[in-house]
Amino acid sequence: MSNRKWFHPHLSGPDAERLLKAHGFDGTFLVRPSKSVPGDYTLSVRLGPEVRHIKIQNTGDYYDLYGGETFATLSELISYYTENEGQLKERSGEVIYLRQPMPCDDPTSARWFHGQISGRECEGLLLSQAQDGSFLVRSSQHNPGDFVLSVRCKDRVSHIMISCKAGQYSFPGGDNFNDLTALVDYAKKTPLVETSGNIVHLKQPFNATKVDVRNLKDRIAAMSVSAGKSSSGFLEEFEKLQNMEQDLAKASSARKEGERPENKAKNRYKNILPYDRTRVVLKDVPPGVVGADYINASHIQSPRGRAYIACQGCLKATVPAFWQMMWEQGATVIAMVTNEVEGGKNKCARYYPDPKTKSMVHGKYTVEHVSEQVFPNFEVRKMTLSKEGQPKRNITQFHYLTWPDHGVPANPTDLISFIESIHEQERRGQAGAPGPLVVHCSAGIGRTGTVIVLDMLMSQIMEIGLQCDIDIQEMVAFVRQQRSGMIQTEAQYEFLYKSLEQFTSVMEQRARAREQLPHMPQEHYGNLADMAPAPMPAPGHAPPLPSRRQ
Repeated sequence: MSNRKWFHPHLSGPDAERLLKAHGFDGTFLVRPSKSVPGDYTLSVRLGPEVRHIKIQNTGDYYDLYGGETFATLSELISYYTENEGQLKERSGEVIYLRQPMPCDDPTSARWFHGQISGRECEGLLLSQAQDGSFLVRSSQHNPGDFVLSVRCKDRVSHIMISCKAGQYSFPGGDNFNDLTALVDYAKKTPLVETSGNIVHLKQPFNATKVDVRNLKDRIAAMSVSAGKSSSGFLEEFEKLQNMEQDLAKASSARKEGERPENKAKNRYKNILPYDRTRVVLKDVPPGVVGADYINASHIQSPRGRAYIACQGCLKATVPAFWQMMWEQGATVIAMVTNEVEGGKNKCARYYPDPKTKSMVHGKYTVEHVSEQVFPNFEVRKMTLSKEGQPKRNITQFHYLTWPDHGVPANPTDLISFIESIHEQERRGQAGAPGPLVVHCSAGIGRTGTVIVLDMLMSQIMEIGLQCDIDIQEMVAFVRQQRSGMIQTEAQYEFLYKSLEQFTSVMEQRARAREQLPHMPQEHYGNLADMAPAPMPAPGHAPPLPSRRQ
């Protein structure tokens, strides 16, 4: 577990109990400095209605639980007992499960704070992407509760320790400051001198794109201020994405199939084409017919395994290929985020039946209207799809109606509700693994990319919980590796931030509604069993993790 937000540098035992009982559940844990033995630590874990406190010894050479396995860092110790369930036991034999960390707030919302990255990761970032004098601040891996200022000095990186004692921050032998931002501001104005005599200048911050979801509101505020520059933080990140995609296009992204003369008429826009390596290939096609397997659509895979298809809005001539793709890919849900005509321009041909037409036949495929339900900002259409005598399949189309012709929706809540409705339909859908979610607008990159990236990150937050970090820029870059141009404008990119902040706020409100405040018994330390490795539980016999959707 590389994310060390379970460490609370200023928390006492009673405060740990109150926090875990008010906001945790069975298996929620945190680590804090020991109050009785300076330099040692305490692992506090909620077990049912109570909290157990387990001492962690720091010998100066290694960390352990006063016996058993030894570890070089506190992070490695926590990772071991989190990943190896059944290894941590009380003397009574009761297993202590470390299921969910209780996150600690970052010391600052400044974009130069990179949290829990390691020294090696830090050097890789600064030496490969940053200019001379670029700096960042990160949490110390070897001295939990302290921090490190890392600065690129030509072809090397200088690491300067920042001590945090009793809420005061300082460099070695330097003055104390009340917060981390004040200390960094001082260092920007006053060059630092290394023990070797080298002078370290802080010229410009190397800003993080990863953010704790609970800090999204502060991050948005920080990125909205240009700080005397000509651009906002959103534009800075978005322009960097543009440069990254140019490098990708040079490296690996042939689009020869879409460029074939036989396929040009199948593209709504001549330069918006799928990569050959990720394009959807139609299967049931005549042998030897060049271009017969082509449709302007791309497979998109999320880092967590969820599958999508991003495609352009249908042309009249490509409607049969669209339904062939739906059938062959086993897709049952469509997210349509364009209207057929916008601003007097055709955006998508009608490819689905309505209550009047009842059914449509496209080659071997028949689509029949079942029902239609209208909501304030979207419609839900139920259809069936069949192929030449084979059993019918149920298809649900979610059609978002109020995306403005230019710009983004005024209220993120509407699009969040749209996506959550899709999730609910998928949960109630057919048994077995669902097919890919098919998303289309007109070109299949701007609004389509916005919906897909937003859905990926919403799913990540729902799965991991409100203690997770997200990286919007990284996710957009990841999706652009599979279809170029996903997220077309800075406004769409900023909208992602604001939508996820709104979604997180809703998640927090739901979590608070579930919270209970049981009686808090007196703090006590559990008596641990012998810490020698215990046999691992058989697969499938460990208690299930609580659902993040409950």
